[in-house]
Amino acid sequence: MKMSINYAILGLLSYKSMTGYDLKKIIQDSEFLPWSGNNNQIYKALSELHGKGMVTNEVIHQESSPTKKIYTITSEGLAALKEWVLSPVESSEIKKPFLVHLAFAKQLDMNELNDLIDGYEKQVEIQLLMLQNYKQDADFLSGSTELETTVWSFINDNIRRTYETELNWIKDLRKAVANFK
Repeated sequence: MKMSINYAILGLLSYKSMTGYDLKKIIQDSEFLPWSGNNNQIYKALSELHGKGMVTNEVIHQESSPTKKIYTITSEGLAALKEWVLSPVESSEIKKPFLVHLAFAKQLDMNELNDLIDGYEKQVEIQLLMLQNYKQDADFLSGSTELETTVWSFINDNIRRTYETELNWIKDLRKAVANFK
């Protein structure tokens, strides 16, 4: 089964009930969920899931704040999520815009090439710093089992290692192109 934002939402709701805004923030802040988390994506998916009976919602009226809809996964939603989790994993896509730029860098002189590499290196360093400084808003993990906490820790570790590997690759690239000055 193809990965979709619907399954990501079901997965997040399997931890705890949340508003659309809560889901939006988690998806936007995620390093590994491939969706932008814009309102159209989130609320369209929630509407679809609600229509299929995979989530319910409860409207909560608040005096000093706007009305909230709290979404909760149903047993049908949990069953669909489990079926998806057990399905074969799609091949990972490696899409790196930097590599496209680099592929056509024959247009550049050495200074421009070094500037391109410097800019990318700074981007990766910033992403790594943000990941290291980011205290993931993991409210949805509260009450999780030790296994769930460990799995999420390893997800973050995978992302960190990816950035570190990319920085090492950039150093190797820099050494290789330095020979052509």
